[in-house]
Amino acid sequence: MGPDRIMPEMEPMFLPGVEENPQPGAYCDLIQMMRRNGAEYPQIWHMFAFRPQATQHLARFTQEIMRGPAPLSPGIRELIAAYTSYRNDCPF
Repeated sequence: MGPDRIMPEMEPMFLPGVEENPQPGAYCDLIQMMRRNGAEYPQIWHMFAFRPQATQHLARFTQEIMRGPAPLSPGIRELIAAYTSYRNDCPF
């Protein structure tokens, strides 16, 4: 993406109390960085930032599914996830 391109503002998620109350940590930092850069990011990061202790297992699970050893390459898994998100009218 070039420096002249302006990203449209992301739509708020369905749980504003979650989105508005991130706890200090890695996901809070990631969200702030992405916002500063005007970039889109996975909305699930808000849940990870809201309850880091409760969602750390989900984050590890997601990374293992998407990046761990499997018959399908990580790129193909990303493509499947992106297509599924597209079909569900959800940004990926």
